[in-house]
Amino acid sequence: MKHQIPFQQVDVFSAVPFKGNPVAVVLDGNGLPAEQMQAIAKWTNLSETTFVCKPTDPRADYRLRIFTPRRELLFAGHPTIGSAYAVLQHGLKPKTTGRLVQECGKGLVSILIDGDRLFLTLPKPILHDIPAVELAELANALGIASNSVRASATVDVGVVWITLQLTDAEEVRRLQPDMARIAALTPPGVAGVTVFGLTPVGTQPQIEVRSFAPIEGVPEDPVCGSGNGCVAALVREFRLIEKPTYVASQGRCVGRDGRVEVRFQDDGTILLGGHAVTCVEGMLYLERDLARNP
Repeated sequence: MKHQIPFQQVDVFSAVPFKGNPVAVVLDGNGLPAEQMQAIAKWTNLSETTFVCKPTDPRADYRLRIFTPRRELLFAGHPTIGSAYAVLQHGLKPKTTGRLVQECGKGLVSILIDGDRLFLTLPKPILHDIPAVELAELANALGIASNSVRASATVDVGVVWITLQLTDAEEVRRLQPDMARIAALTPPGVAGVTVFGLTPVGTQPQIEVRSFAPIEGVPEDPVCGSGNGCVAALVREFRLIEKPTYVASQGRCVGRDGRVEVRFQDDGTILLGGHAVTCVEGMLYLERDLARNP
């Protein structure tokens, strides 16, 4: 016997269908075992698939479990935005007007509803220096000179990315990385390598971003929320942009056109978000006897 579970595929960081980063959102994950969630994530073959569940914390509107094709994540950016959009479209009424609270492996994440855009509050970034020898190896894997790396850190925002500022946006767009070497240089617990470069002063968007995660089965993430969160942490740490907001572009190298807006708050928090749009809506059909309490 089969049962039906509502499902949406949402494009994130774009108001135009098929130009953002898709996330598969299973809108009722209650009763599904973790191994079934992982099997569904492997089947969708997207960078992330999420499962909306009942919260265990009374302050939360819902609990989210997030899976890549290979493993479960504590937190991820574009799945958070896409899942928030999906639950609102599905009829969820926030406990607090204008704000959702998501429970996930990283704890509670606040999501601001700002008109037709959603902004998550980024978990507090933790930065670690990258040894010079490792930087040289990473630069070689990216096909660039070591002196092209202007700023660097391994940044943890719930997802960990090796994060590198390159000479400029054009150098970022030209990259043709060696994915096998990127995978080999990615330590356990690290998603991959995110690179960024500034565009000429006075142009929009102000930053070009690319994220490579071959170890996760995602050679290039179209528009990466957590990767952009790590970029935002470096932008703030090294004061690369003086204004309290900026817009990053990501995805054009893989046929997308994502826009990620970052806002630096006076209290030190970082808001990250943008638009989302549903591209697919329907039902998943699962064998009833596979369901049990997770």
